[in-house]
Formats: sequence, structure tokens, C-alpha cells
Amino acid sequence: MRKIGLLGGMSWESTQDYYRRINEGIKKKRGGLHSAEIILYSVDFAPIEKLQHSGDWAGTEAVLINAARSIEAAGAEFLLICTNTMHKVAPGIEKAISIPLLHIADATAETLIQDGISCVGLLGTAFTMEQDFYKGRLEKEFGLDVLIPGQEERNTVHRIIYEELCLGKTTNESAREFYRIMENLAQRGAEAVILGCTEIGQLVKQQETPIKLYDTTEIHADQAVDYALSYLEKFDSLED
Repeated sequence: MRKIGLLGGMSWESTQDYYRRINEGIKKKRGGLHSAEIILYSVDFAPIEKLQHSGDWAGTEAVLINAARSIEAAGAEFLLICTNTMHKVAPGIEKAISIPLLHIADATAETLIQDGISCVGLLGTAFTMEQDFYKGRLEKEFGLDVLIPGQEERNTVHRIIYEELCLGKTTNESAREFYRIMENLAQRGAEAVILGCTEIGQLVKQQETPIKLYDTTEIHADQAVDYALSYLEKFDSLED
């Protein structure tokens, strides 16, 4: 089993979801008392959030590169960045380490394509919804048609993420806002909606809406399980 590197803490509320789902996935596939081999580096989110909103992405990149190198030095064999937004600096992190980085947008796009989805709504921070590093990657590299909410709705989603979800707070009022915004995306032609912030799955649930939801935390964590075990499966098949 490959050792999994998790670069988390952005926020820790979603990082714990990664840790839980990955371990549940390993246990489900291997049985018994098996669990994942994980090396976790959880950063202090407060200074990173300030750098994000001041536009100092080079500063955020430097912090995460140091963390990623520590994860690699500790023995991790591949890396996940446990947040959608900070994949803005994923190219710099990839260049700074020698282990593979599993990109959250790629994992999500591959799942959408497997399910036959071609037009999808995207919810996340304003950075994720508006900037090219995520939306553009889905469109240019995977041929997806990506819809985002209007400006006022984007402001609402961004505010709820940073002022509530990243603090572990969920309210019925905010959930209703998200369901309303998702319905508007569906009316514009979205066949599904990407929960493109790793905290959103704490607020909205598939059973509460007929719109197909793609939770990036779950997709990314499941990909980590498959990648961690693919090494074992290769040798198991050789033994058979």
C-alpha cells in the first residue's frame, strides 16, 4: 500500500472528512483492521486566508511548498492538496516535489465524464468559480461546459464558505440559499453540480435535492484509496 500524503488544514473541518473517508475506503477494500498509511501536514489556515484575499498567491505557494516537501521527506509516496482553491498553486507544488500530485479537478472531471455529464454547475470560493486554474482546466482539458452562478450568488457562496463552513458552522438558511442557487444552475442547463469547495458537503446533501451532486472531497479521497491500493492490486494479480 502506498503511503498517502495529505496537505490539509484549509480548513481542518474538511481535512477530517478526507481522513475519515480514506480510512473507511481502505477498510472496505481490505477488510479487518486495515487502515490507510497517511502522512498529514495540517497548516494554520488564518495566515493563508489573509494571503488569498490580499492576492498574494506567491506567498501561499511558498507556505504549501514547504509543507509538501515535509510530507515527501516523511515518506509519502503521493500527495493530495485537501482543498479546491489552493490548487491554484498546484503547478508550483508539483515542480517542487518528486512524488505524484493527484489533482482534485482532474479526479472530478474524470468522474463526470464516466457518468456522461457534459454540462455542469460549479460552486466554490470566488477564486475557484471565477479564475481559470479550475474552471478553465475543466473546460480546456476535459471539454466540459461549466456554468457558474451570477455575481450576487457567487458573493453569497463565497461568504458562506469563509464566514460559516470554514468555521464549522452550518445553518438551514445557508443550506436553502445553496439549494436555490443550484436550482438556478439546473434551470440554465446544468446536468449536475460540482461541490467545488471541500466544506460544502457539510451543508448540502444529495437526499435533499433531485440535482445530481459531485462532492469533490469524496471523489478526491476515493481516488487516493484507489491509487494507494493499485500497487497491491498489481502484485496480487501477478500472484494469481
